[in-house]
Amino acid sequence: MSRVATFDFHVTSECSQQCAYCWGPQGIPEVDTDTARAIITKIRAGGSRRIVFTGGDPLLRADLGSLIRHAAQQGLEVAVSTTGDRLTASFLDSYGAHIDLISLPLDGSTEEISRRTKEPGHLAAVMAALDLLESYPGIDVKVATPVTRHNVEDVPNIARLLDERAVRLPGRLFYNVFQAFPRSMSSEVAWSEMIVDDSAFDSLQQRVEATPHSYRINWLSHQTLDKLYAMIFPDGTLTVPVGAEFRNYGPFLEVGDIDALLANTEFDAPKHQLHAAGWSRPS
Repeated sequence: MSRVATFDFHVTSECSQQCAYCWGPQGIPEVDTDTARAIITKIRAGGSRRIVFTGGDPLLRADLGSLIRHAAQQGLEVAVSTTGDRLTASFLDSYGAHIDLISLPLDGSTEEISRRTKEPGHLAAVMAALDLLESYPGIDVKVATPVTRHNVEDVPNIARLLDERAVRLPGRLFYNVFQAFPRSMSSEVAWSEMIVDDSAFDSLQQRVEATPHSYRINWLSHQTLDKLYAMIFPDGTLTVPVGAEFRNYGPFLEVGDIDALLANTEFDAPKHQLHAAGWSRPS
């Protein structure tokens, strides 16, 4: 079994949002379609079972649909992590049959809270995306909330909002609650004004879990998030985030033995495998 169950393929740096806490790639050129397809093929050949198309917002990449179809044809589970404001019925009609999960960010239960970290109107866009996904029973949904000082008191309200949504979605719903992590490709983030400490994050978990929910909630502390991801950046390079750094190991296609390389890095394979087991395509 490969050390990496899931590769996060950041197919673009382009995004409609400018989230201060974001640790996706910024200002990195994209590989062409043929190279992207070769990367996908190698991911599957190495024994991984899942690919997450992410960014930026992958829906801003013109050939995303063809990459999704290619990944599915290779036998990979396919997830798409998008801001949600570009998701359309036309896209889902064309490629939804090849998608196992769509991930959407939700930073607040109200527009006033959401716009503290997202562009105006983002909450409405995510609600519209969830409305769309009610018509696609083959697609599971993950909602992700990065917890910051801007929304920590609102997360119980988001959970209640998802209680209402869960009964309307035909697929499974997962809720990932992240402790915002002091890592970004931007050097201008005022982390001291954003980070929620461990005590506040633990207290939040206790408050939310005091009420039963019909969907699974994954609590991801900054310790859990560290050394967890195997990322392929838009330029095709293999990257593992460690602490505040992005450890880059060169072009993914030029790595002979991915597992051997990662075995000599700080990538935490057991933690990664445990995290990946939290969601899998139903047999």
